[in-house]
Amino acid sequence: MSKDILVFPLSQHIGKPAECIVKVGDKVNVGQIIAKAADGVSASVVSSVSGEVKSIEKRLTVSGNYEDCIVIENDYKYSTIENFGKDRDYKQLSIDEIINIIKDAGIVGYGGACFPTHIKLSPKNRDDIDYVLINASECEPYLTSDYRLMIEKTDELIIGLEIILKLFP
Repeated sequence: MSKDILVFPLSQHIGKPAECIVKVGDKVNVGQIIAKAADGVSASVVSSVSGEVKSIEKRLTVSGNYEDCIVIENDYKYSTIENFGKDRDYKQLSIDEIINIIKDAGIVGYGGACFPTHIKLSPKNRDDIDYVLINASECEPYLTSDYRLMIEKTDELIIGLEIILKLFP
């Protein structure tokens, strides 16, 4: 397999696979949604490279199953979608806008299930939430990734918490 080829499984999370929205021959950019979250528990898949969709085929994935995948040949230009990385003032956004941004970005939990974050942030009874707990402990001894992120990205962590508190006032 060439290092120029990237494979994006449509099932990267617990729940339903995302629905492919590109076709063979399409040119894609960094930040482009290439598979949209299905109804229910699902997460979008976003391209991390620019290039051409070479195939949509079943490939063996880490689950041990053959899953539908989007195969993209990297052009190494890393062209981005319009407004990629654009700063947005979350204080001016509605709850629905924030959740849709998270959903479109395909953000999932870091655990084994990769549970879609937009679902975690959309409880049935939003007004019943009284506390926000942050689990920043490592799951194994000697792991330090969460610890390092808290030290090195403290400001971003606090902004993330402020966004969560806006969702659950």
